[in-house]
Amino acid sequence: MDASNYRRVPAAVVAPRDADDVAAALAVCREHGVPLVPRGAGTSIAGQATGAGVVLDFTRHMRRIVSLDPGERSAVVQPGVVLDDLRSAAAPHGLTFGPDPSTHSRCTLGGMIGNNSCGSHSVAWGTTADNVHALRVVDGSGARRRLARGWDGAPEGLRPLVDGGLALLRTGFPELPRRISGYALDALLPERGTDLARAFCGSEGTLGVLTEAVVRLVDAPRARALAVLGYADESAAAEAAAALLPHGPLTVEGMASDLVRGANGLPKGGAWLFVETGGESPAEARARARTIVRAAAGDTVDALVVDDPAGQRALWRVREDASGTATRMPDGSEAWPGWEDCAVPPARLGAYLRDFRALLTDHGLRGTPYGHFGDGCIHVRIDFDLLTPAGIAGFRRFSEDLADVVVAHGGSLSGEHGDGQARAELLPKMYGPELVGLFERVKDVWDPAGLLNPGMLVRPAPLDADLRFAPLPREPVDVVFGYPQDGGDFSAAVRRCVGVAKCRTATPTSPTAVMCPSFRVTGEEEHSTRGRAHLLHEMLAGEVVTDGWRSTEVKDALDLCLSCKGCRSDCPVGVDMATYKAEFLHHHYEGRRRPAAHYSMGLLPRWLRAVAATRTARVVNALARVGPLAALGKRLGGIAPERAVPEVAPRTFRRWWRGRRRPAGAPHVVLWPDTFTDHLSPSVGRAAVAVLEDAGLSVAVPPRGVCCGLTYVSTGQLDRARAVMRAMLDRMEPLLDAGAPVVVLEPSCAAALRADLAELLGDDPRAQRLAAAVRTFAQALEELAPEWQPPHIGRSAVGQTHCHQHAVLGDAAERRLRAKAGLAGDLSGGCCGLAGNFGFERGHYDVSVACAEEQLLPSVAAADADAVVLADGFSCRTQLAQLAGVRGRHLAEVLAEGIADRDGERRDQSPRHS
Repeated sequence: MDASNYRRVPAAVVAPRDADDVAAALAVCREHGVPLVPRGAGTSIAGQATGAGVVLDFTRHMRRIVSLDPGERSAVVQPGVVLDDLRSAAAPHGLTFGPDPSTHSRCTLGGMIGNNSCGSHSVAWGTTADNVHALRVVDGSGARRRLARGWDGAPEGLRPLVDGGLALLRTGFPELPRRISGYALDALLPERGTDLARAFCGSEGTLGVLTEAVVRLVDAPRARALAVLGYADESAAAEAAAALLPHGPLTVEGMASDLVRGANGLPKGGAWLFVETGGESPAEARARARTIVRAAAGDTVDALVVDDPAGQRALWRVREDASGTATRMPDGSEAWPGWEDCAVPPARLGAYLRDFRALLTDHGLRGTPYGHFGDGCIHVRIDFDLLTPAGIAGFRRFSEDLADVVVAHGGSLSGEHGDGQARAELLPKMYGPELVGLFERVKDVWDPAGLLNPGMLVRPAPLDADLRFAPLPREPVDVVFGYPQDGGDFSAAVRRCVGVAKCRTATPTSPTAVMCPSFRVTGEEEHSTRGRAHLLHEMLAGEVVTDGWRSTEVKDALDLCLSCKGCRSDCPVGVDMATYKAEFLHHHYEGRRRPAAHYSMGLLPRWLRAVAATRTARVVNALARVGPLAALGKRLGGIAPERAVPEVAPRTFRRWWRGRRRPAGAPHVVLWPDTFTDHLSPSVGRAAVAVLEDAGLSVAVPPRGVCCGLTYVSTGQLDRARAVMRAMLDRMEPLLDAGAPVVVLEPSCAAALRADLAELLGDDPRAQRLAAAVRTFAQALEELAPEWQPPHIGRSAVGQTHCHQHAVLGDAAERRLRAKAGLAGDLSGGCCGLAGNFGFERGHYDVSVACAEEQLLPSVAAADADAVVLADGFSCRTQLAQLAGVRGRHLAEVLAEGIADRDGERRDQSPRHS
């Protein structure tokens, strides 16, 4: 699958290392009559990156920037080069590659050339075709060609076709900036320079396979500003966009309020234009943005200029994530591509959008348009029913009607993502049969055997064939989690992944991003969130993966999932692979022996309670340190031999709590004694009590036997998890009735109580009540003691925001508390790599270390000598200690130490001590 509605099972996947491999693969395919499809990142939205023959995967090896010439403003790249890597290489020279799709962190130059991709800056720098000098390709007959200006390199027979169709080529193409549909044969006209490279761009792998490209680089503005213009509605924004183009903006992007859900920082309005400006200095960029605001003043209801880079990045993320966000309607129902990027002349955009909305209404459909308003190009996901025959018939009728509307406005069926299978069948409506016939003859010249990406662009497959949903079960499968956002349907949860591949990034997409740590370590598709979701899709389909929940292929792909939950927040469509993994493990091992680690670490709360009850912590610690017994214990427990087993505290937090005097009366907060705090890090619990009481809050601790069930969930022991959670709710009910917030110090346990509890026990209203009562340490202080002033620490802070905190709980309160305490600096994103049981399990050590080496360890190593190393999660602290010899501390410990120092100073300064 790619990011489209289509699915084809390939016969083989080949990862070529060079042009010779490409030619060899083509030769084998010609010999056996097997189709061949070149593929980049697999984010194509029209189906052109799927194929039933051989798929050439360019993301593994052909990823080299061959050369970069700042003087010539050009670069030579292989097709697997990721756009952001090229931009990073060009940046030190003040240059960039102009086209920038929202998938810039993972899309490849080969895919961009194949689709003639554009992006938000096309109003300034054009399409990919506008930025290509020359191409090296292998055509369908095996000939290697260099394409540039002039007829040199053209296949025999192409020039006579062009010469014989000059009148048709001069009159048959609509004039608009985003005409991507069909073959760009008008680039071969003599008055346009006979540009073979430009004509090849956008051919979607149907004419030849790219092996190298010479691309143009442009000057990158030294500074940028963003004018955000608010309009009454979408039509007003669309009609205003074209008038802003004479001011030379870098972008004119539009979106309406039905796409922007919960985003802050936007001016008032029902729709917005994002108009970026550039300059040699921040002042110049800001002045140009203000000029845009003044020019738009008669049409806008509000506006603002954002000139700080962080603020701009936050707003652009709203726009870039739209390709995923738009896949769910506000009520949670599914929406799909298929009519993702029609384009019309910019001056016609307002009228076209009104007709488009009316057509949606006529067909009983809903969609959320957004996109490149300055270029007249609209993206939209529509709530087609692609699961039933009636719904699929409706999809076809709408497609045919919309093609007529687009053509009536002088537009192009594709304005960015290509025709593929989604629109190629309808190209005769746009070009007429004579020009489409010419397209077919051109295809035959380049690819006489018709093996290159058949069914795309010419002689197309039907737009309603090969739909990815056809083999999925029609009835919901029996599952344990509730999947409330997907109507309880596990298939719908898996369908959330539409293939936009934000998880397939070599580096995090933002300083706080987590997803997907295992992919960044291995680089393998099966270890990306998308790859795992697609394997689960195949498991449900039952055609390729035939053994259902018992599948070893799915188990192996999920094995390196850290259950970090990063995808739950970082994936634009909210795929939650940690939950899917737990669900799968539950069914996979149902009635069967589990791995040893599931018994040793999945049942960790039981083992630790037994140690505490028998007061044998010191004996256990001695046996676990070194020697043959320690090695035997790790081997029997499925624990990596490289790992040291954490020491058990001789005195648990609960024992300490029972031994102190407590004020009478109703508590302000309930402090959750999670397994890790109670048995392994009781100092964190003691510190939290000190801080909460210093803030004037009285504390209570729940009765014995409460457990969030985290270790059972993470190992897929969901029946045990539900039993543990129900018993916990029985014990917690009196405290829930009292209404006090529940402060949870361990972020993973807080996330389990906030999310997993309610999703596993959706039939128990107490689960929702407890989930709503959960607060992090900082959230509780901010909510219940807003006037309290923490001690001033006055040091820099480093470390890593816990991945579960990032994904489920948020860390805004923690950042504000650190600032109040004088702890300067930001924590890194990513995952520490230990991730509960993951990094302790045999076979995971190397991946665990590699995850830590990505962000956590470098940030700590680069810190000042007196910096405070913060790590609220027990796993994070353990990873730091074992891999870097560094003691990480919970924020509560740092503040408690500051309180003790402050109180000591006060005593020293009192008259009695003077």
